[in-house]
Amino acid sequence: MSRVVVVGLVQMRMSADPADNLERALKGVAEAAALGANIVCLPELFLSPYFCQKPDDTSAFDTAEPIPGPSTEALSEAAKKYGIVLVGGSLFEKSGLKFYNTTPVFDTDGTLITSYRKTHIPEDFLYHEQHYFTPGDTGIPVVDTKFGKLCPLICYDQWYPEAARIAALKGAEIIFYPTAIGLIDPDAEENITGDWESMWRNAMLGHAAVNNVFVCALNRVGKEGAITFWGGSFVADPASKVVAQAGDSECVLTAECDLDRVKALQDAWRFLPNRRPGEYGTITES
Repeated sequence: MSRVVVVGLVQMRMSADPADNLERALKGVAEAAALGANIVCLPELFLSPYFCQKPDDTSAFDTAEPIPGPSTEALSEAAKKYGIVLVGGSLFEKSGLKFYNTTPVFDTDGTLITSYRKTHIPEDFLYHEQHYFTPGDTGIPVVDTKFGKLCPLICYDQWYPEAARIAALKGAEIIFYPTAIGLIDPDAEENITGDWESMWRNAMLGHAAVNNVFVCALNRVGKEGAITFWGGSFVADPASKVVAQAGDSECVLTAECDLDRVKALQDAWRFLPNRRPGEYGTITES
């Protein structure tokens, strides 16, 4: 019998009110569960507008919270209420004197089963995350849940094939990428060219193809400052076929994922066992 699970992606806009964002996120989780989703994911930094457009928004630090904390308590209750695995987008985590961009993952009983801290932190035009987040120290976690083995990564991690490959080597069947990415206003752009949305999608389709895993990319929507977030959330199968895709408005996207296809394709293509790690030393050289 095939192992079919349903994933649900809550694509949403963000307001300036964290309580409003949390309430609407939880409504999205409820809608996804009603549509039959077994695993539900929220967007990156879904409690607030994307404050990293400015390098000096010190007020943003006032919104950071510990994990466990009030927001993770609400997400835990939702996971338990609907009997789902919940990938909690990402939160602005405060841990001692450090701050992280962190994805909490909850099991069907509400247990916090892992917290992943974003590994790769961008610092470029309108994405000044290095002013806010410490690089993650959790490694690349893969959790074995009732509905399959999954790995939470975050946004900028999607540009690094190493992270996806490590997830696959650890047995991940689905990789989730909660994301905040959009188009910069032409009058604000500084020599940044190319079809960003195609680059974004193609990078993750590549991860699906060369690792033979499902990839779920979840973006936000709406205009915030000089960035218009395009949405476009999607689910790709282990052959890199897009099986579900959202537009540029708020929605709950669901897709069936036959997890047996992961091992079947990995056995057929044999990308993982045919690697030659001894030849890859340059990757880790500074």
